[in-house]
Amino acid sequence: MKEINIAHLVKSEDLNHHGTLFAGRIAEWFVEACFIAACDLIKKPENIVCLKIHGLEFRKSATKGDIIKIKAKVVLTGRSSIKTYAKVYKNDEEEPILEGFATFIHVDEEGKPVPHNVVLPEPENEEEMRLREIAAQLR
Repeated sequence: MKEINIAHLVKSEDLNHHGTLFAGRIAEWFVEACFIAACDLIKKPENIVCLKIHGLEFRKSATKGDIIKIKAKVVLTGRSSIKTYAKVYKNDEEEPILEGFATFIHVDEEGKPVPHNVVLPEPENEEEMRLREIAAQLR
């Protein structure tokens, strides 16, 4: 599966009252990366809307000056749905500080779900198979 890589510098305006990266800001970056992954597959960003963010788990904080790296990819497609998965890293750490899934829907000009006619290839490894199985259970 093709992976989208995005990076952000944590700046003062991204911090909360504790001096750490505001959860809303990192959630925004997460959804943006997942949206870009969905758009890269479907090729029609004007026809993709976010339906649901599935259980983001914030494991570690980040502070001003940290580089946030997001790796996002499409893991499952349905008739009109596109399920994405992303991991978020801080600086060069190997363990993600956040990970989760987001579901997008392919819609027509009136906002009604329509088929996107995209079928993903078979998973290339056990990790891709695991993510696809998890995504298939999400509602």
